[in-house]
Amino acid sequence: MNRSRRTRAADQVAAAVADTAELLEILFEQARDASPRPLSVSQVRAVVALDRYEGLNLRTLAELLGSTPPLASRLCDRLEAVGFIERLPHSQNRRELALRLSDSGRAYLQDLRARRRESLHTVLAALTTEERDALASGLRAFQAAANRDLAEDDNRAAGQ
Repeated sequence: MNRSRRTRAADQVAAAVADTAELLEILFEQARDASPRPLSVSQVRAVVALDRYEGLNLRTLAELLGSTPPLASRLCDRLEAVGFIERLPHSQNRRELALRLSDSGRAYLQDLRARRRESLHTVLAALTTEERDALASGLRAFQAAANRDLAEDDNRAAGQ
């Protein structure tokens, strides 16, 4: 296969993934809005980041969110006010605070993820067993590649 065909094929797959991501955003927004205590998209992203990277400082959270420390601080103020995060003394630098999810924040995220899975079950039920198996296999491969990419980014950031 020549390079232009591979590029076209990769472009088509990238477009399909992007379109699917947009549909997932819609489904996930519906699940988020169904919460008895809905958070903004930015707040959900912060909660997910703190679930993945326990003990972040504010600067690192801001970088992960593509934001600035002052904006991330205000976001954390709101999350702390609803009891979803805690600011604790950093174990290695007493001038910094470490951010972590509270039990309420973890419960919120667990409930949100359950609602998201439920909305996905509805869509997946319309697929055949073979289609679900193929989707699962492709998603596992995509996830592994994305995790490798993220790990490389984490390693580069840690080396700075």
